[in-house]
Amino acid sequence: MVKTEFMNALMQLAAEKNLPKEIVLTALESAMVSAYRKESFTHGEDISVKIHPVSGEVKLTLKKLVSEAPEDEYREISLKDAKKKDKTLKAGDSVVTELLPPNAGRIPAQIAKQVILQKLHDAERGAIYEEYVGKEGEIVTGTVQRVTPEHVVIDIGKTEAVIPQNEKTPTERYRQGQRLKLYIVEVARTTRGPQVIASRAHRNLLRDLLILEIPEIAAGTVEIKGVAREAGYRSKVAVFSRQSNIDPVGCCVGLRGIRIQNIVNELSGEKIDVVQWSDDPRTFIANALSPAQVLSVTPNAEETTALVKVPDKHLSLAIGKEGQNVRLAAKLTGWRIDIKSASEMEAEKAVHKETVTELETIEQDQEQLVAEGLQPYEETAAEALTGVEEESEVAADATEAEGQAAGAGIEILMPVDAALTSQPSKIRFAEEILAGRNGKPKKKEIPKKEGEGKDAGVKAKKTKVKKKTYYEDEDFES
Repeated sequence: MVKTEFMNALMQLAAEKNLPKEIVLTALESAMVSAYRKESFTHGEDISVKIHPVSGEVKLTLKKLVSEAPEDEYREISLKDAKKKDKTLKAGDSVVTELLPPNAGRIPAQIAKQVILQKLHDAERGAIYEEYVGKEGEIVTGTVQRVTPEHVVIDIGKTEAVIPQNEKTPTERYRQGQRLKLYIVEVARTTRGPQVIASRAHRNLLRDLLILEIPEIAAGTVEIKGVAREAGYRSKVAVFSRQSNIDPVGCCVGLRGIRIQNIVNELSGEKIDVVQWSDDPRTFIANALSPAQVLSVTPNAEETTALVKVPDKHLSLAIGKEGQNVRLAAKLTGWRIDIKSASEMEAEKAVHKETVTELETIEQDQEQLVAEGLQPYEETAAEALTGVEEESEVAADATEAEGQAAGAGIEILMPVDAALTSQPSKIRFAEEILAGRNGKPKKKEIPKKEGEGKDAGVKAKKTKVKKKTYYEDEDFES
């Protein structure tokens, strides 16, 4: 009866911890060994405990090594005493003796309890690690438990997953109790147990959501060729149908967009562009730039670049907000894309055509000169540069001379063209100008009008008249 209750308790413990019965039995055997070693009758001997998985019977065994001259009586046994139990034994063999387990005291029982709890906890962590390490690269559903500035803790059932800061979606706001689908990036062993790193920004999250939502992709009829994603803002998916009568884009979008709308709602309103994949780079690049209209694509396979021509009104649409559309198209296709409008390309062609025409004209003139027996003059770039440098030096010297003359009070008059005047220009120096200013200049009296002054016989009001001083040219002559 006691053994039956013991086995029932053992089975219940295994069910609660979600562990196999064998692991619980092993943990219990280790706990009993630790408890019996604290008893005085063992004396540090090599003992082991075995529990029958059906009946629950406990067997305590003692193991000793056969030796001709034993040194440790607790771990070794003499060959003479060993042959009394079994005549076939020889030196170096092991002798196993069954002991009667006594009733454990309070302290050994506490030790056994601590050991079994620790063993079960370690076994539970190991089982969780083994379960989730096989789910790396898959989607799980969890509930938000805690939100901190560094990470978000999600309850995914048997353990908790952590979304680091770099794996969050920038446009999402997490709240406690919110249910989310997560992409498991990594499962690592730590001292605190297994740590599950999850993501909401990984591009494979979108891939797995498409597989879950669209039966044709899950069945393999429609294949996902590539995914380019900027989490929270926009994504592009390239799909291909293995059957010619199935539209891959229509399968992903669904009737009235119901299929793709479910994925958009799960990703908090992120825009998703589904385009058709093609082995022709021209077609694939044109499709990847959707919803913009593309006029032509000129690929360069050696440099993996492509020049795309779009209408003028579709230029901003092809580039996208802050270059998002063309950036996602480049990630999806693997090509470096250069977008130009039709008017810009036409202007470049016109400039190029004019340049070619000018070069052809110069070549024709030179050929004509050679045909007439004349040597054409070809000014090299070095000669042209030398001429420009000489002109710059002359202008710099003239500017420097003007500055020095101004500092010394010298007025330099620019020469006048000989065709305009026949008289030479006169240069006046500072010494000539300043020589007449050594003495006071003579004042020129202002003539009075008739009828004014004392002889006028009329008393006029005294008004203060500001006297003006006039200087004549002879005052400055030396």
